[in-house]
Amino acid sequence: MDLFEYQARDLFESYGVPVLAGIIADTPDEVRAAAEKLGGTVVVKAQVKAGGRGKAGGVKVAHNPDDAATASEAIFGLDIKGHIVRRVMVAAGARIASEYYFSVLLDRANRSYLSLSSFEGGMEIEELAVERPEALARIEVDPMVGIDLAKATEIAIAAKFPAEIVDKVAPVFVKLYEVYKGEDATLVEVNPLVLTEEGNVVALDGKVSLDENADFRHPLHADLVDTAAEDPLEAKAKDLGLNYVKLDGAVGIIGNGAGLVMSTLDVVSYAGEEFGGVKPANFLDIGGGASAEVMANGLDVILGDPQVKSVFVNVFGGITACDAVANGIVKALEILGDAATKPLVVRLDGNKVVEGRAILQAAGNPLVTLADTMDEGATKAAELASK
Repeated sequence: MDLFEYQARDLFESYGVPVLAGIIADTPDEVRAAAEKLGGTVVVKAQVKAGGRGKAGGVKVAHNPDDAATASEAIFGLDIKGHIVRRVMVAAGARIASEYYFSVLLDRANRSYLSLSSFEGGMEIEELAVERPEALARIEVDPMVGIDLAKATEIAIAAKFPAEIVDKVAPVFVKLYEVYKGEDATLVEVNPLVLTEEGNVVALDGKVSLDENADFRHPLHADLVDTAAEDPLEAKAKDLGLNYVKLDGAVGIIGNGAGLVMSTLDVVSYAGEEFGGVKPANFLDIGGGASAEVMANGLDVILGDPQVKSVFVNVFGGITACDAVANGIVKALEILGDAATKPLVVRLDGNKVVEGRAILQAAGNPLVTLADTMDEGATKAAELASK
């Protein structure tokens, strides 16, 4: 889960990372009031989960409350890389002497952590990484040790910070790592980390990504979810404990096992070319448990998508045998009743496939069509969706 900048700012502050005061606002009047409270020069910053806000006109400096309100009028409703601005943060201004860059992230390739840092920060850090990679220090961080003051000093020196600045930024690096570790993050980035004219090091902007697999350790992370932008079907599926991702097609997909579901998406996409480009409508992995309740929940979510015209249930019986899956489908359709109105193509294979097929045939539900193979099922589901 990616955080908004204001959420990252608040998180930094709770860990002792030096930040500037900031107040969120949803209207120009609230922006004016925030600017009055902060006093002096402020920066009005669009709150979207996308980079390049400054270049897109989403960050504006204002020297008084009226200017801040006027500036926000040009920011609210702005489209930044497909994200519409509905909230801004009014941040206290700072007299910047120098801008730096620092991040710590999960290095999946090396199964470790990685710190990226540069004495040259600012908006063009991506270009710096490509054009002058030597200016960006890449230091591996042992997860068992982390970033203590000695490691932070090593990082700062590698990033070519002058000796007199190293002692200022190293403690901040330590604090930022504490955020990373303490919140089970996969990324903590500050760009820019600034040195003010007064000689203070401040995290002027922040980007944080949290590992949702660790949510059970962080109940307060639920308060950070952007429910307004969350797809309602994905939210519903999450509440039901389903591994679901909404797509843009017309064939709902249910399978057991991520690999099988991914293969099913490909096969449906290929089969759909024959019927005007029909595509899968979702990814839904019910895992090893195809109980009536799990199947009913999955069908309920998929059938609630108005784009879905047909459903392809593709299950390979293993630990959960095909007869259990078939009973789950029959009972799920009974549970859903009149809410189930779209055709289902069911392909079963593996453990107790004969028994599973017999159960579905005996049920005789007019919505259910049996398929012998995955290709046959995908083709039939795409054909039904096209009609």
